[in-house]
Amino acid sequence: MSPKIEAKNVTVRAGGKEILHQVTTEVPENQVFTVVGPSGAGKSTFLRTINRLIDIVGGDIRLDGEPVTALEPVILRQRVGMVFQIPLPFEGTVEDNIMMGPRLSGSKEPDVGELLDMVSLGRSFSDRKASELSVGEQQRMCIARAIANGPEVLLMDEPTASLDPESSRKVEDLILSLSEGNLTLVLVTHNMDQGRRIGDWTMYMRDGRSLTTMETGEFFERYQGGIA
Repeated sequence: MSPKIEAKNVTVRAGGKEILHQVTTEVPENQVFTVVGPSGAGKSTFLRTINRLIDIVGGDIRLDGEPVTALEPVILRQRVGMVFQIPLPFEGTVEDNIMMGPRLSGSKEPDVGELLDMVSLGRSFSDRKASELSVGEQQRMCIARAIANGPEVLLMDEPTASLDPESSRKVEDLILSLSEGNLTLVLVTHNMDQGRRIGDWTMYMRDGRSLTTMETGEFFERYQGGIA
């Protein structure tokens, strides 16, 4: 089976400094692919290159075999959704937030109640103001908002970093449930235990380089004593 995402020799520079150096990896379809490594390794930068929030200066990134640069950014970002570390609710109700993407694109409007059930908020949240939700609730709403566009891939940048342990567990459970459908998830996390719990595949990065990509169980078995 062909990979959902292929990255080959991806290089990013900013301010005269190389942030990513020839990052090469493959993301299998319909799997949870975790990107781990120390702070400053380039994990979030790599994530943003996939849907062109950050431009590369060298290499190639492909979605289903097609260069992402060949796709209009709006189309690409409908196919490749993004959830950030800090929830970013828009003005209005929870329903307004979830429906914004489909209404702007003119695509089929999803069932808001079903999405709210999927992220374990419940249909009663539909009319609540997004700004009045807890941080954990806002993050799950943002995941529902991303899913509403019907993406094939969901990028998640430290989605539990700003959450308390209970909210983190709920988001982890949600990620695992999403992985059971036709959705490929790419998750950046600084939490190695989280990566072990929810990842199917793991890429380890350090100093802007991809050092290894392998099945998560094999990765943690091989490097449980630490990685050089």
